[in-house]
Amino acid sequence: MKRYGNLYQKICSMDNLKEAHRNARKGKGWYAEVKEVDTHLEEYLTKLQEMLVNHTYHTSPYEKFIRKENGKEREIFKLPYFPDRICQWAILQVIEPYLLRNMTSTTYSAIPGKGIHAALRDVQEAMRKDVPNCQFCFKLDVRHFYPSINHAILKAKFRKLFKDAELLWLLDEIIDSISTASIEDMRNIWLLDEDIDPETGIPIGNYLSQYCGNFYLSSFDHWLKEKMHVKHAFRYMDDIVIFGSSKEALHKLQKEVKRYFKTELHLTVKGNWQIFPTYVRGLDFVGYRSFLNFTLLRKSSCKSFKQKMNSIRKKTENGQMMRYSEWCSINSYKGWLKHCDSYRLQAKYIAPVQADADRYYQEVIQRKAA
Repeated sequence: MKRYGNLYQKICSMDNLKEAHRNARKGKGWYAEVKEVDTHLEEYLTKLQEMLVNHTYHTSPYEKFIRKENGKEREIFKLPYFPDRICQWAILQVIEPYLLRNMTSTTYSAIPGKGIHAALRDVQEAMRKDVPNCQFCFKLDVRHFYPSINHAILKAKFRKLFKDAELLWLLDEIIDSISTASIEDMRNIWLLDEDIDPETGIPIGNYLSQYCGNFYLSSFDHWLKEKMHVKHAFRYMDDIVIFGSSKEALHKLQKEVKRYFKTELHLTVKGNWQIFPTYVRGLDFVGYRSFLNFTLLRKSSCKSFKQKMNSIRKKTENGQMMRYSEWCSINSYKGWLKHCDSYRLQAKYIAPVQADADRYYQEVIQRKAA
């Protein structure tokens, strides 16, 4: 693997810091801390530049909160806009091309142009164009992925890619920014083992963490394709789908995958892994259930969709106007539905609220814009 250097000066350049501010503030221009930086931009960016040049930058204390997603509790770590969010954007603007070059074409999540629908499209293309080699599916994910990422292994991976000592110092500083107290919180939230290595875990919600997570597993992607000669494998962060022509071959691979995770990455495959006939059961992946000739919305998503649309319909039928968040929900679900076979769902649940959604747009959103 080629190692890259002379990158730190690019990170510290004022042009790069200004671009980092522009990217970090997108959708957040109304935040008080963003407005403060906007008002005194040169002063703040010069201060950050001095921190980086003099190696006095230290990651700020994290704000922690719990977010419930699909019945699970996740501890989210949030950093201040200045200096941390700007700093992480400045880093990624420089190193992102080298990280992406290291990842396979079937890696998704937190990568430009490689989101949910790109993953869905590529999985379906494999299922429909290579039926013999997609007869069976091995589906797995990693147990407590973010809290289990090993700092030493992650740092070693960065050292195989970069030889810039100052860049490595900055990456180390951010990787090690989880305090002992935070590790204890993670252990309690995620019910981690008491003997877990304290030098593990990167914060969910940290912008750089998404790239670290994908980079951490990129060696596994290459191992699958280059050593194990797997033809069709797809990974959306730690959700992994592997197709095969026989159940026996996938069961054999499953043992090798567990061994690789344990020895090379210090990770554990979650116990709910499955090997099943792809076209009989359908593949539940990235929010959809894919079959050979049709695609359905995931059952849990479909249930939430019906409940939300019924709630909005009852409200508007009683003469009340929907809220902005409800208008957004309608449009969000329409975006999800257009990627699956959803004619009946749209007719039964979207159509009854569409006229009220159009009226809200005309009377509220357009009026405010004017």
